[in-house]
Amino acid sequence: MMPALTLGIEEEYLLVDPQTRDLVSEPSPDFLKDCKDRLGEHVTPEFLKCQVEIGTPVCTDISEARHHLTALRSVIINTAEKHGMKLMAASTHPFAQWDRQKHTVAPRYNLLDKDMGGAIRRMLICGMHVHAGIEDQDLRIDLMNQARYFLPHLLALSTSSPFWGGHDMAMRCSRLGIFDSMPRTGIPDRYESWSDYERMIGRLIQAGVMEDASKLWWDMRPSAKFPTLEMRVTDVCTRLEDALCIAAFYQSILRMLARIKQRNMRWRIYPRIMLEENRWRAQRYGCTKSMIDLGRGDCIPFGSLIEEIIEMISEDATALGCLREVQHARMILKRGTSACRQIDTFAQAKAAGADDAEAYISVVDMLVHDTAADLPDAP
Repeated sequence: MMPALTLGIEEEYLLVDPQTRDLVSEPSPDFLKDCKDRLGEHVTPEFLKCQVEIGTPVCTDISEARHHLTALRSVIINTAEKHGMKLMAASTHPFAQWDRQKHTVAPRYNLLDKDMGGAIRRMLICGMHVHAGIEDQDLRIDLMNQARYFLPHLLALSTSSPFWGGHDMAMRCSRLGIFDSMPRTGIPDRYESWSDYERMIGRLIQAGVMEDASKLWWDMRPSAKFPTLEMRVTDVCTRLEDALCIAAFYQSILRMLARIKQRNMRWRIYPRIMLEENRWRAQRYGCTKSMIDLGRGDCIPFGSLIEEIIEMISEDATALGCLREVQHARMILKRGTSACRQIDTFAQAKAAGADDAEAYISVVDMLVHDTAADLPDAP
C-alpha cells in the first residue's frame, strides 16, 4: 500500500524592531502568551528569544496545509504588530549580531546551552521542516535512503540566507554553514532497515552522547515523535507560495519513490560524498548555476534538472492534488529565491547611493513585506 504522506510544516521566524530593523532581543513575554492564546500548541518559543516557531496540524493534502500555514502566518504577523514588532521569514537576518541575542530560559534550552556551548549560541538561523506521514518503519528508512538524492534540489529552491552579521557571504545559503557546527548534522548515512537504524541510535545513547533520537539534526530524519520522515534541509521561505511549493515537491518525490517501489524499482543509491557535493553547490549558488546529474556524471543547469524532476513527479503531484504548487518551482526559477531577491535589493540600494547599513535596512524591509505578501489580507 502507498503511505499516507500526510503533511506537517514547521517554520521559524525572526522578530524585528520596526524602527531599527534589528532583531528584538527581549520581546515582551505577553507576545508569546498572546500567540498561544490564539494558536495553542501550534506556536512555540525557540532557543533565542528573537525567534518564534509555528507548526501546522497534520494535513491530509497541500490544500489543508495552505489553509493552516496561511492562518498561522497571519496570526503571528498580527500579534507581532500588536506588540510593536514585525515578522520576517528568512533564515538569517542581514546584519543582526548573534552575540547580542538572549536565549529562552527553559529546561530544554538550558541543557542545550550547557551541552553545545558556543555552537548553539550562534544559532541565529531559521529553517523550514516538512513532515510526511509514512506508517511502515522499514519503508520510512528505504525512502529516506533514496530521497537523500533530492535534498540539495529542495535546498536550492528555498535559499534565504545570503547575508550574515552584516557581511555578504557570497552564498545563497549561509545557514547550513552555521548549523553544521552542531554534531550529527548533514545528509544521513544509508541504513539497511529500521532495525539497523535503531541499533545505531542505541549505540549513541549507550555511549552517553545523546538522550534520544531527537538529538539527530540531519537534513532528513525519521521523526522521534511522529510516524513521519522529516525533511529539514531547507531554508525558511520568505514567501508563502514558495514554502508550499517545497512541501508539495517533497511530498510528490516521496510518492514517486513509493510508486516505483511497487514495481520493484528504486532510485539508485549514490555515495554520500556525491550528495554532499550537490549540497555544497546548493549552498553556494542556490538555483542560479548547475548541479551534478549523478546518473550522467555531468554538471547540468539547475533549471533543466528541475524541469526533469517536475516531469518525473507530475503523475504523483496530480494524484496528491498539488500539481499547481509543484509547478510553482518554475516561478521560483524565474523570479529567484529569497536569497536572490535580497542580493538584488542590496545592490539596487547601493546603486541608488545608500551605504551598507542603509542597504541592509532595505533588505529587511523587503523581507518583512514579502513575508506577508501572499496572505489574503496583505496590503
